[in-house]
Amino acid sequence: MFQDIVLRLDVYKKLEKHRGCVNTVSFNSDGNILVSGSDDKRVILWDWETGNAKLSFQSGHVNNVFHAKTMPYNDRCVVTCAADGQVRHAQISDRGVETRLLTKHHGRAHKLAIEPGSPYIFYTCGEDGLVQHIDLRTAAATELFTCHPIDNSRAHMSSITLHAITIDPRNPNLFAVAGSDEYTRLYDIRKYKWDGSTDFGQPTDYFCPPHLIGDDHVGITGLAFSDQSELLVSYNDEFIYLFTRDMGLGSNPIPSSAMSASAMEADEKAIPQVYKGHRNCETVKGVSFFGPKSEYVVSGSDCGRIFIWKKKVGELVRVMEADKLVVNCVESHPHTAVLASSGIENDIKIWTPKALDKATLPKTIEQVEPKPRDWMYRAITPQDLILQLFSQQSRGSSPERDGENSSVGGRVFLEFISALNADSDASSDEGGDASGPEDRFS
Repeated sequence: MFQDIVLRLDVYKKLEKHRGCVNTVSFNSDGNILVSGSDDKRVILWDWETGNAKLSFQSGHVNNVFHAKTMPYNDRCVVTCAADGQVRHAQISDRGVETRLLTKHHGRAHKLAIEPGSPYIFYTCGEDGLVQHIDLRTAAATELFTCHPIDNSRAHMSSITLHAITIDPRNPNLFAVAGSDEYTRLYDIRKYKWDGSTDFGQPTDYFCPPHLIGDDHVGITGLAFSDQSELLVSYNDEFIYLFTRDMGLGSNPIPSSAMSASAMEADEKAIPQVYKGHRNCETVKGVSFFGPKSEYVVSGSDCGRIFIWKKKVGELVRVMEADKLVVNCVESHPHTAVLASSGIENDIKIWTPKALDKATLPKTIEQVEPKPRDWMYRAITPQDLILQLFSQQSRGSSPERDGENSSVGGRVFLEFISALNADSDASSDEGGDASGPEDRFS
């Protein structure tokens, strides 16, 4: 039944107000507001059903916004992280929007993870390998640990560059991080001693496809938990894999040299479901589930398309043209069959099952095979990718790889923020001053 919906997805709206690549899109808890952040360093709150940008404000970041989310039960509270390493909090009030610096990473900060159901707690990770825990009630940031290589085989890395962090919605004590090596690491926050008396850096479990253990040419760009605690892992220059909890390698994984091929073949439970066909080589891409029971897996691609697979069997069922260059973000609506996507173009596309005819797969879909390389130097920013493509084009060459109450509450909030009439370019790092007028669009 839901596959019929998947096959009828089509562009419902294009949201156009950003003046740079859109690096993040996310729905609020009710699903009536979409939050976006961009290379233009602005955050926009959209009424995606009408296509109207209800509120636009300067994030306070001095470089590209990588992730922006509203906190649960509080749509007036937006948290962001960016290429400047800053983690910021924007508070929407009758006076406008006030932003403040919460903490910083050394290097770019790619992702936030909101504790499910909490209007105060979230985590951040950055390219410095640091994972931080933030409580908005005190504005306190706790440095939990720095992620280090599992052994000496990556002696050139002092820490793991982290690109992704996600929290298990069924057990919010568990969170996973991943980045510039082959492993996804699972942690249990209950093991952390808040007085700092213990070393919290040891994961409770590791996840990695058997054939990638010891492969120093791959890394991870995206993570997602389903509501059944399944873990999606998107590899750069490789594929997407689905892990269940019993597929973990334990707290001390066996080095590849000690793991024979026969042992790997015998351990059937260690073989995760794989999803193939897309390209994930040029940018840091996310991955997500889709459907009322997370029945599908969705990802963007370097070819400018969205790929949708059946979760259980890995069958590719849908490919959709979504960007002239690269699709980085595909986010699912929390309650209905709606997707939001963004990439190198400046717009956001909203997808709904409105097509009269069912789509069919293209006759030819290039299957991407892994090509060993030092991928970390290819996970470039969108503006770098544009410059690279433009440069290649100018040389005459081509790139290398072508509920009703909730709804009422949400509408009240939309009406509230649409009444805010100012554009906040001012923001304070310590406590913050109330901003000036915000952009208000009808």
